[in-house]
Amino acid sequence: MNENKKIDPIPEHFNSIEAASDFWDTHDAGDYEEYLRPLDEKIAMSENLPYSVLLDNLIAQRLKQIAQNRGISLETLVNLWLEEKLLAGS
Repeated sequence: MNENKKIDPIPEHFNSIEAASDFWDTHDAGDYEEYLRPLDEKIAMSENLPYSVLLDNLIAQRLKQIAQNRGISLETLVNLWLEEKLLAGS
C-alpha cells in the first residue's frame, strides 16, 4: 500500500446495502488488508439460482414483441414456452 495515500475509514455501519455498495464501488479492498481475515467456513451456494441464456438478437426482439403484446415480461414468456415444451416431452 502506498504510505502517502489517504485512506478513508470504513464506516462502522452502513445505512443500506446501497450505501455499502457505493462505498466499495469507490474504494479498493486491497487498501484495507489489515481488516481482512481468512474465512474458514464454506459458503453454501443455492442451486436454485436463475440461469442466463444468451439469445440471438433477432429471436430476442421477436420474443420481446410477443411478450409486450401479451402484457407479460420476456422472462415469463420464455419460461412458459419452455415449460410447455418440456411437458410435451420434446
